[in-house]
Amino acid sequence: MGVRFKVVIGEQVYAIEVPEELLREAAEFHAKLDRDMDRGWQMGRQFVDRPDPLQRCQVVADKLLTSIIHDNQATAMLMAGYIAQRMPGAIGVDIDTSGEMQNTELLYA
Repeated sequence: MGVRFKVVIGEQVYAIEVPEELLREAAEFHAKLDRDMDRGWQMGRQFVDRPDPLQRCQVVADKLLTSIIHDNQATAMLMAGYIAQRMPGAIGVDIDTSGEMQNTELLYA
């Protein structure tokens, strides 16, 4: 069973279907994202040395926003899958579009 992940961008709501097979196959890609973030990440105006799990999901949500804007469904599924796997119970994300990714919020049932 895959994941149906809700993405809220302003007034728009998207549903991203992430097949279970993709969740399994994306493990190495998701691990690479984690390794990249292990070195710290620029989050808006602030550099975060060691992003915590929520901050990592906020970074990935920003990449998810970019993939939706550019209609890149494959990348959107990978990013949604990362958040769904790293934050059990999260059913979606409300992405901040003001440039402050720390304001992005995870959605729970």
